[in-house]
Amino acid sequence: MTNKVSIIIPVKPGGTVTALEGLSRLDFPPDLLEIIVAEGAQPSVQRNRAAREARGDILYFLDDDSLTVPDFLHRTVRHYANSAVAAVGGPSLTPASDSLLQRSIGIALAAPMGGGGMRNRYRRTGMARATGDHELILCNLSFRRDLFLELGGLDERLYPNEENELMDRVRRGGSVLIHDPDLAVYRSQRPTFRAFMRQFLNYGRGRAEQTLISRSFHPVTFLPALMLLYLATAPFVTKPVYYLPLLCYAGAVALAAFQGALRAREAKVFPLLMAIFPTIHLAYGAGLWRGFIGWPFKKTRAGEPVVTLRWVKEFPTDRS
Repeated sequence: MTNKVSIIIPVKPGGTVTALEGLSRLDFPPDLLEIIVAEGAQPSVQRNRAAREARGDILYFLDDDSLTVPDFLHRTVRHYANSAVAAVGGPSLTPASDSLLQRSIGIALAAPMGGGGMRNRYRRTGMARATGDHELILCNLSFRRDLFLELGGLDERLYPNEENELMDRVRRGGSVLIHDPDLAVYRSQRPTFRAFMRQFLNYGRGRAEQTLISRSFHPVTFLPALMLLYLATAPFVTKPVYYLPLLCYAGAVALAAFQGALRAREAKVFPLLMAIFPTIHLAYGAGLWRGFIGWPFKKTRAGEPVVTLRWVKEFPTDRS
C-alpha cells in the first residue's frame, strides 16, 4: 500500500517556519505529500486541528525550526509496512553552527548526567528499534492518522509532554513505537541561559501534569524534585554527613563536564557544562513541584482557540 504523508508544523501567529527550507529539498513523490502550517497560541490544539483536516495516512509532526534531510520520509514510510507500528520518530540534533552555549547544552542533553534515560532524543546512536516515549520527541515524530484520531489525538490540557501522554495510550493498546536514529532532524538549542532554564522548568511542569493525567509514574524522572527538597532542607541540618550526597553530586558533575569537554575537544565547554548540568536538574525539579502543586488550580483558557491552517503544499486533487 502506498502511504500519503501529511506534514504538520505548528507556529506562533506571524512566526517564521524555517523547517520549510529543509522540506523544499525533499526526495519524496509530490503526489503523496501535503504540508500544513498551523498558526496559533496552543500547539496541542494546533496539531489536533491540522490532524483532523489532514488527508494523509501518516501524520508527521515537525517544529517550525526542525531541519530535515531529503530522504527522511522514504525511511519513515518503510517502518509503517509493519501494521503493528503506530508511531515513528528520531532524534533532534544540535547543529555544529550553533553558539558555544547552544552546543554545550546539546552535549549536556546527550549525556547520561544531563539527558539521563531521555538522552537518545538528542543523539544519533544504535539501530532502528522498538522503544518507549523516552526516546521520541514531538519535534520529529509521526503517527498513523487513523489511530491518532481514534485515540482523540493529543490531550489539549498538556504542553509540553502531550506526546508522551499519547504514546502511553498507544502502547497500552498494544501498538509499537519506533525510534530510528537515521531520522534525525537538526534544531538549535535555546540561545540564552534564561531561555534554557525556562525550557526545563516547563519540561518538569509538563511531566508532573502528564503524570497526574495518565497516572503513569516513572520514579527516576522525579529525582530532581527530591534533590531540590534535599537542598532546601540542607541549611537546617548541622551534621556534616548530611552534605556527603552534595559532595558526591559535585564530583559527578565535574566528571561529566570533563568527559563532555573531552568528547567535544573544546576546553571552553567545561565551565559551561559545570553550570548546565545543575541547571537542568534544579529547573526540572522546580517544574515538577510547580506542576504537582499548581495543576488542581490551573485555569483553562476561555473560548475556542483561534487556529489558522495554511496548506504550503496540497495533494494534487481537489479538497472536499
